Amino acid sequence: MQAERRAFLKKLAAASLSLAAPGLSAAAARAAGLPYRVIDIHAHCVVPEVQALDIDFPMTGIGFPGWQTLSEARIEDMDARRIDIQVLSINRYWWYRAKPGLADDIVRLHDEALSAWCRRHPERFVGLSSVALQHPELAADQLERAVSEYGLRGASIGGTVLGEPVSSERFDPFWRRAESLGVPVFMHPTSAAQLVRERALAGNGDLGNIIGNPLETTVFLSRLIFDGTLDRFPNLVICAPHAGGYLPSYLSRTEVACEVRPKANCQNEKLPSEYLKRQVLFDSMVFSDEGLRHLVAEVGASQIVYGSDMPFNWPDTIDLILEAEFLDDAEKAAILGGNLATLLNID
Repeated sequence: MQAERRAFLKKLAAASLSLAAPGLSAAAARAAGLPYRVIDIHAHCVVPEVQALDIDFPMTGIGFPGWQTLSEARIEDMDARRIDIQVLSINRYWWYRAKPGLADDIVRLHDEALSAWCRRHPERFVGLSSVALQHPELAADQLERAVSEYGLRGASIGGTVLGEPVSSERFDPFWRRAESLGVPVFMHPTSAAQLVRERALAGNGDLGNIIGNPLETTVFLSRLIFDGTLDRFPNLVICAPHAGGYLPSYLSRTEVACEVRPKANCQNEKLPSEYLKRQVLFDSMVFSDEGLRHLVAEVGASQIVYGSDMPFNWPDTIDLILEAEFLDDAEKAAILGGNLATLLNID
């Protein structure tokens, strides 16, 4: 039975890549004359074939749109935006509701599909495993399998597990394995759906995305700090999208919280800024010169990486980085690709 299930999963993974084109021989950025290699930490995709699994919970509203699937169109879009390499991940984390057996089937199918795509285009893509974090021991094993068997470079997780903070010691087996493997964990929010009352961010302006995603990122990072998770795992590296949410913008308030709030009950051993400058990376999605300048001032160029949020249509920040007068050439090279090349062992 187990062998039959594995064969079924492999067949689905192969089917998801049927439209793939051969990898391009030259990176688009250098072909366009860009002096730096560009590596993108924030790139979404889906594997629609996962719907063929025997899902035992409602999947309403999840969606597997064709424009998020992996095909040669993704490579063409990367060329047009001068992106050399993308770090692919699957999020929305709808499988956080799945029981262990089904959760492992879903994650394995995702990992096999991403691994096959990355092997087909080794000059253009690397991948992250989106583990089943609701089962921490299983998630730890999934991450190790993804790294050792599938060649993936780390993990992608949500900001909570159906509302449960991932800074809880229940999740320590996963954090411990990520630290021991020496791979980063990329967190992507889900519109703060588990953090605010129902419909609190409904209405005009798409507030679930515009406010909710940065809010969830802010709460996620703050809990890892104040709950002591980053002290328990001092070599753990976290990647935060959307420039770290609101935390870097109002870091001074977080910095003094443990001193001025008598009920703060802080578990952290260092100032929050010390963790941000050592254990957290922030993507470049701030969209303004002043926003990028402030982010660099708070955490340093060594902690910032390029992110596009492809295939979604956010403004690009490559030129923002290239034209930043407060960055020298070495810092621009580091943000656009050098920091990620080191972190993810990209040759």
